[in-house]
Amino acid sequence: MLKFVKGHLETIDGVAIYPVISLLIFFIFFVALFWWVFTCKKDYLKKVSNIPLEIEKDQPYEK
Repeated sequence: MLKFVKGHLETIDGVAIYPVISLLIFFIFFVALFWWVFTCKKDYLKKVSNIPLEIEKDQPYEK
């Protein structure tokens, strides 16, 4: 199966750039994510982490 796909991909000009582009997108996304995590304000993280635990006074408690 891989030989079938590889054979067709070898006939496409410039196909070698796609793995490079994929790696760059992957790398840039995770670098940006790490940057956001390390520069995020602690107050915001506390507020967001407590959202599932907060119960509105207007909403009845459901079991």
